[in-house]
Amino acid sequence: MKKQNLVVVGGGSTYTIGMIMSLVAEKEQFPLKSITFYDTNAERQEKIAKASEIILREKYPELESFNYTTNKKEALTDADFVFVQIRTGGLAMREQDEQIPLRYGAVGQETCGPGGMAYGLRSIGDMIDLVNDIRHYSPEAWILNYTNPAAIVAEALRREFPEDKKLLNICDMPAAIMVSYAGILGKDVFDLVPEYFGLNHFGWFTRILDKDGKDHTDTIKRAITEDGFIPEDAEIANDPSWIKTFKQVEQMVTDFPEYLPNTYLQYYLYPSQMVDKEEPDNTRARQVINGREKRVHTLADQIIADDTTENVELEVDIHGRYMIRVAASMAYNNGDIFIVMVENNGTIANLPDDVMVEVPSVITNRGPKPFAVGHISTFYKGLIEGQLAYEKLVVDAYYENSYEKALQALTLNRTVIDAPRARKILDDMIEANKDYWPALYASKKAQTV
Repeated sequence: MKKQNLVVVGGGSTYTIGMIMSLVAEKEQFPLKSITFYDTNAERQEKIAKASEIILREKYPELESFNYTTNKKEALTDADFVFVQIRTGGLAMREQDEQIPLRYGAVGQETCGPGGMAYGLRSIGDMIDLVNDIRHYSPEAWILNYTNPAAIVAEALRREFPEDKKLLNICDMPAAIMVSYAGILGKDVFDLVPEYFGLNHFGWFTRILDKDGKDHTDTIKRAITEDGFIPEDAEIANDPSWIKTFKQVEQMVTDFPEYLPNTYLQYYLYPSQMVDKEEPDNTRARQVINGREKRVHTLADQIIADDTTENVELEVDIHGRYMIRVAASMAYNNGDIFIVMVENNGTIANLPDDVMVEVPSVITNRGPKPFAVGHISTFYKGLIEGQLAYEKLVVDAYYENSYEKALQALTLNRTVIDAPRARKILDDMIEANKDYWPALYASKKAQTV
């Protein structure tokens, strides 16, 4: 089994140590020759990298090399796989993304609604540049992109790199939900076979089977509505915000019992409730800064100070395991089934071919081979078409530097709807992002002349 050269872009992420532990746990399925971290922020990356180096020394001694760098050429040359997890603007801009909509009674969330639009418009350019750089230094590398908001980023990359068959956009949220399904059933998450359709952060499980073909969907629905639903993945299990999010699934299954929803649908189906629950001075970004970021940095500091992992508790989470299992299926043509984003091309029969849908696919060394979903019914089609129009308009706004397209996008989005409110949110977001969107800022100024 060939050992792979892996690059992690965004090496300073608070998810990176969990990724390293997942690489350790999955090293028999996805053996590595080298790991390289790349980040544009040397200080942020160094602490995570030094802690990771100690973890790898103790738990992955067979790894031939580990490096971290801010030099693009050094990082990306001769890569077999590149895992991408970047956040343009960092948590400081995420906080703005969440606070601005809340001023006007709209959902403040990093990937949904106005916050997702802002994050997406910042991410697109950096992602395009990064893919071009990877292709310059490692033309045959597999690129697995985790960068949010994945739906908007995937649509932009589809337009920019239509022939790139080794670029895959993935999200771990369906798998994180399935970890809780597995807990209900007393099974391992990778023993479950999902049937699913939708867009990223906007989809539904139609059935949950096991590898023997037994259907457990009704058992899961009954457990959710009668016993409650809790997050069980290590990264989110004790997070109060995620506990509330999983609790909301009970309401969604009660109101719309046909399918099992992605948790992010709460923002689109119950936007007023979501706004009422939020605290503008303690948004999710602030909770991450005071919670996960502080916890991970404290963990890294202790590992470095002790020069060992003996005094800390390290956990494997689904974020890393999912990406690694997908990568292994690509590298070794395993034919495993995972939910990923693909160009539709008839997969969902009554949606356009040129949209990025999220569906179960067989993962091969020639890329993902999606399972046909067939026709979807009016309620789901209507919701998806509105969301698709929003996503495409956001990407249009990026390419055309169009204030009008951005305003249309926000007005369409179910978390906003009201046109005057959409304009107020958009104007504030353009002002907050003027260093990231200079052309759109100029477009807005032209609107007021």
